[in-house]
Amino acid sequence: MPDSRIRPGRTWPAPAGATKTKAFDIYRYDPDSGDNPRLDRFHVDLNDCGPMVLDALIWIKNKVDSTLTFRRSCREGVCGSCSMNMDGTNWLACTRFISDMATPATIYPLANMRIIKDLVPDQTHIFAQYAVIEPWLRSKTPEPEKERLQSVEERSRIDGYYECILCFCCTSGCPSHWWNGDRFLGPAVLLQAWRWLNDSRDEAKEERLDNLEDPFRLYRCHTILNCTRTCPKGLNPGKAIAEIKKMIIERES
Repeated sequence: MPDSRIRPGRTWPAPAGATKTKAFDIYRYDPDSGDNPRLDRFHVDLNDCGPMVLDALIWIKNKVDSTLTFRRSCREGVCGSCSMNMDGTNWLACTRFISDMATPATIYPLANMRIIKDLVPDQTHIFAQYAVIEPWLRSKTPEPEKERLQSVEERSRIDGYYECILCFCCTSGCPSHWWNGDRFLGPAVLLQAWRWLNDSRDEAKEERLDNLEDPFRLYRCHTILNCTRTCPKGLNPGKAIAEIKKMIIERES
């Protein structure tokens, strides 16, 4: 649509006296202004900045333009808050080195979500989808006196799944979620669903599978594997989705 076309924005000058700078083209959008999105260019003094893209964004916000808006929290690749699109790849700004970025580097918010402001997408819908799978331990037997025990082997079954930090890099990069995001749960949520299906302590497997066995919630996945390629934690949502489909087939045979 014409009102969503990105236009050239402001170019901020390089800092006076800086000897080593890098240009960043950053997506800017303020829906309250009524203006189209724009790309602003900032020149970051690399000698006055940490090594990560998030460091550059914080440097810009602190020293150039305080209105630049983005999410961040842990700075350690744990919280998932600073997920965004950098040079065409969804990743975490706190774990992407500035030295690995193109010149100029390009930074956009995650795709396929309404933008609240600048690099901050509205995640209301995807977290509502996350709630659909009931991501908590469901039990039917009485609670034990201490805790529900697992063997080492049982615990190992959720390795590669529990590490998901819900950054939604995978869901943003999934074409099936672009087309059917109103009903397809997307790779992040389905990986989390498999994490609970695979937990030996959970006692609601049949109910969970009934909830997922739907032409859209699960089967809109066409194994494109954009999700696996863009996971900053090295997880494999595509495999998790395939395992759910396999489990549904096995219970029907």
